[in-house]
Amino acid sequence: QVQLVESGGGLVQAGGSLRLSCAASGLTFRSASMGWFRQAPGKEREFVACIDWRGYSTDYADSVKGRFTISRDNAKNTVYLQMDSLRPEDTAVYYCARARSILVVRTTPDYDYWGQGTQVTVSS
Repeated sequence: QVQLVESGGGLVQAGGSLRLSCAASGLTFRSASMGWFRQAPGKEREFVACIDWRGYSTDYADSVKGRFTISRDNAKNTVYLQMDSLRPEDTAVYYCARARSILVVRTTPDYDYWGQGTQVTVSS
């Protein structure tokens, strides 16, 4: 059974930091790229960041570039999202997902397994 379980969300003030984790099981973690997406109320799910299967290549949405950092530990089957300088507009449910590719990809159809999400709320 494939499982992606996110953790680390919460309430933080603007300018603060959070580190999200996504633990994977039941799939071949190290042979696929991993991504983070987010969905705010009333909005579509949007790409946040992706990291390739080896952790050598990353890609970020323009809105988070320079503030968020994606990383992975293949020995622990875990992908992380370090979020710094958080803004109220970063408030959303954050999802991790496994890509169908070993390359960095941005669109939701490029991903086949999704976690249940973790809430991030940034207060002003």
